[in-house]
Amino acid sequence: MRDTAPPVYEAVDLPALDFDPFLHEALREAPVIRVRLPHGTPGECWLATRYDAVRFVTSDHRFSRDIVGRPLPSMNRYLVPLDRAVSFVDPPDHTRVRSVVSSAFNRSGIAALRPRAQTVLDDLIDRMVASGPPADLVRHVTSPFPLHVIGAVLGVPAADRPRLRVWADTVLTRATDEAGVERARQAVERARQAKEDARALFRRLARERRARPQDDLMSTLAAAVANGRIEEEEMLALAVLMGLNGWHAVRNHTSNMMYVLLTDDSLMSRLRSDPGTVPAAVEELLRWIPHKHGVGQPRVATEDVEVGGVRIRRGEAVYVSYVAANWDESCHPEPDRIDTDRQGRPHLAFGHGPHHCVAPLLARLEAELLLTTLIDRLPDLRLAVDPGEVVWQRDVLIRGPVGLPVTW
Repeated sequence: MRDTAPPVYEAVDLPALDFDPFLHEALREAPVIRVRLPHGTPGECWLATRYDAVRFVTSDHRFSRDIVGRPLPSMNRYLVPLDRAVSFVDPPDHTRVRSVVSSAFNRSGIAALRPRAQTVLDDLIDRMVASGPPADLVRHVTSPFPLHVIGAVLGVPAADRPRLRVWADTVLTRATDEAGVERARQAVERARQAKEDARALFRRLARERRARPQDDLMSTLAAAVANGRIEEEEMLALAVLMGLNGWHAVRNHTSNMMYVLLTDDSLMSRLRSDPGTVPAAVEELLRWIPHKHGVGQPRVATEDVEVGGVRIRRGEAVYVSYVAANWDESCHPEPDRIDTDRQGRPHLAFGHGPHHCVAPLLARLEAELLLTTLIDRLPDLRLAVDPGEVVWQRDVLIRGPVGLPVTW
């Protein structure tokens, strides 16, 4: 990485859960490196990979996420941002919008949700067992479980929840030119339409909740619009973001975790013998699993800032890699080793700073319930195929297995 010209970083689909070799090199090079991305203008930007540099960039107010419409380097040729999405808004507006939903995802809110989530999970496992082995764990459990949970939290009727899954698959797939530019453009148009369809659903639900409030998040959001705390466009963007990501991310996080357990006998044995270690295992797997291809959205320096020994100039774009930061050996010794007794600094799987994940406690609850319940109810659960036969998703923002054939 010491060439005169900055290296080009492109998102690639790696086998199974392999760690990105480019990020391995970047971690060894420096806390922040200069890179070129394949799309956008100009093509050069900064990439922060080490733990402290990532935390600094994501929490310092001099790095702005107000980037919509700006010509910036990108890993993707195509980007279809949500209008007024909280992801692209800086504080104080960002804080104002997020505060509307924060109480639903605090500890008391999540604790109240736990019994309902457990009931849903037990029912899904009952149905899988009734169908008999072999069965696809993703289709039967790790996909429908988060779909029903986020649907219940938001107040999406059960009949509409499968549409969230279809929209998420459409929107959160990276449109690439590999199959041809025209097909890529068609994929972008499908993503635009999916976002519009999702907005229409949540607009309808908000209208219904204003007339007949219920105990769900759409009622809270509708009331916030009615009393002027947020605008309707902000409400729609937040609801779509939670509805689509709340399924997609948890589906793949938990599917990845189960793949690791089903291919690591010692780890599975430990959790079976001591279920109390599941929360620690979830945290370590969140750190260890390289769940994202490439990097997300950039921040732009609003003034000159020094990060990791380099000066980033005003107007320059900075990307961060939470995946790389979670493998920074200065914070996590032997980062490639899964260690459920690991102590030290927390992982960054849910991000950091003002734009961290809105519902990490919900994601943790779902993962802990799923692992604990499957281990308890199906002690002989194992893969029904060779690990090399598991098929992995391609061109997705958060990757995971297409399916997990299991038996018991």
